[in-house]
Amino acid sequence: MSLNSKVPEGPLAEKWSRHKFNMKLVNPANKRKYDVIVVGTGLAGASAAASLGELGYNVKAFCFQDSPRRAHSIAAQGGINAAKNYQNDGDSVYRLFYDTVKGGDYRAREANVHRLAEVSVNIIDQCVAQGVPFAREYGGLLANRSFGGSQVSRTFYARGQTGQQLLLGAYSALNRQIANGKIKMYNRTELLDVVIVDGKARGIVVRDLITGKIESHGAHAVLLCTGGYGNVFYLSTNAKGSNVTAAWRAHKKGAYFGNPCFTQIHPTCIPVSGDHQSKLTLMSESLRNDGRVWVPKVAVKGLKASDAANIKEEDRDYFLERRYPSFGNLVPRDVASRNAKYVCDEGRGVGATGLAVFLDFADAIKRDGKAVIEAKYGNLFDMYMQITGDNPYEVPMMIYPAVHYTMGGLWVDYNLMTTVPGLYALGEANFSDHGANRLGASALMQGLADGYFVIPYTIGDYLAGMPYEKVSTDSPEFKEAEKGVQERMDKLLSIKGAKAVDEFHRELGHIMWEYCGMSRNEAGLKKAKGKIQELRAEFWKNVNVLGSSNELNMELEKAGRVADFLELGELMVDDALNRGESCGGHFREESATADGEAQRKDDEFAYASAWEYKGDNQAEQLHKEELKFENVKLTQRSYK
Repeated sequence: MSLNSKVPEGPLAEKWSRHKFNMKLVNPANKRKYDVIVVGTGLAGASAAASLGELGYNVKAFCFQDSPRRAHSIAAQGGINAAKNYQNDGDSVYRLFYDTVKGGDYRAREANVHRLAEVSVNIIDQCVAQGVPFAREYGGLLANRSFGGSQVSRTFYARGQTGQQLLLGAYSALNRQIANGKIKMYNRTELLDVVIVDGKARGIVVRDLITGKIESHGAHAVLLCTGGYGNVFYLSTNAKGSNVTAAWRAHKKGAYFGNPCFTQIHPTCIPVSGDHQSKLTLMSESLRNDGRVWVPKVAVKGLKASDAANIKEEDRDYFLERRYPSFGNLVPRDVASRNAKYVCDEGRGVGATGLAVFLDFADAIKRDGKAVIEAKYGNLFDMYMQITGDNPYEVPMMIYPAVHYTMGGLWVDYNLMTTVPGLYALGEANFSDHGANRLGASALMQGLADGYFVIPYTIGDYLAGMPYEKVSTDSPEFKEAEKGVQERMDKLLSIKGAKAVDEFHRELGHIMWEYCGMSRNEAGLKKAKGKIQELRAEFWKNVNVLGSSNELNMELEKAGRVADFLELGELMVDDALNRGESCGGHFREESATADGEAQRKDDEFAYASAWEYKGDNQAEQLHKEELKFENVKLTQRSYK
């Protein structure tokens, strides 16, 4: 299958408006004849389901949490970008577009990014109308702050709870349509397969996580809004339930996987404290507006936060401010993360492990007063204090990079459709908008853009050509999918080995972090591929999953997800091996500038990779979507 991005013709700024006019429409009276499945009810899923229900479609929404309010979108802290230019500091739709393309190291599709910048201005109005309590200036206007990779203030926020507040807004819209009877909600239900009928996605097979019952649901189209796959690393800032299973099931049914090696390492996380941890905690990037990142100029072994005041100003290295004077502490995440790693590799890291740097608010508190800092970041400071026992008002925070977001995901065209007709991917589940590195505060923007302002138009273009007839879940395709799901669970339960699921997950995470983490090289990636293959073979011989499939069984849930991570991990390594350049979050040690920055190879790698599944234990086939840059100039990215 050849890739067709379906990017409209015409000037960049007119592509989306022209495309909306040229797409086919579904008559309002006919919308009620179509069924749409939405899997995942975070920002992308809840906004999509609510919008489609409002339009009149019949929607079935599924989430594995006990409530959509528990979606991982709720964990986002710092803000959401929009090109409103309320600060009158030179922002515009084009500048947001440019910053995003540049921040992604020129590995994103221009048309998608410009559309994202265009609709960003509408998202804020939508959310304000829903009652989202954005921070406001004294005069009542919405407040903005800066995030990494930008020299303007375009990030709207609700203290450090922006994701939660936006999700509650989308959740209220979702509930309205549930009450109207346009959405049927299925909580505690997990997708285990996608069903293809006559070459089109026509439904899903799910498991009720409470009873274990396997059920099929049919529809005219299926939307996957299931987030990213950062938990392949075991330790990440993702919720423990976050997984790749829905996307991976779709991948095995024909949906190409785009740029799997593009994972984001967030620089502002609470450092690892020991083997007891099952996840890591993010501290919002917004803290870098006022916090200064530093380490001692000369190594001080085991330096504690309480001892930081003893280090004189002239003996401190504010390394981001020194290396990147134009952006300082607000360089993009990949740049900040790599530089934190560099100083720690030099032996100048702080804390008991030496794998941490200071994020210091002393100057900001002295300049603005404690009350001002507390109003901006109070809940974040409280969270840090409860986890570490240190008071950030009195001593610096200690931070270190950790896996946070995945820019890769299912390959989609301009309409957000995968390579399987009728199967869409929204938000972090797709690969489309962030290239090799996502700028901070753009995840919430993309999720809501896809759900509120893109899919309501593009899905109509597809459904307008679909017959009204519903597909029967008694058809052979559904029964075959149900059988496959049951057989896979039975196989996992029958192994009765000696190692718990978490042991395999932790080992996989260690391999991924060591060899496919913040920096990668050919020898390490080849070693990782062999290790993952060995681990996967052992998993299917020696995993121990207790209980049965017809009951609440969280070990069985985890086993299925880890089995998928073991396959995804190998594809991520293959993708990283194939991309012999450094770009954004993908840093190949063989491709670096003299001063340690990422060195792209535009003549060889100016494409998005799209991998096609060819069968179990078969090498996947690489397809390339050539990226054309007609509106920005490909230059070596610099934040100095």
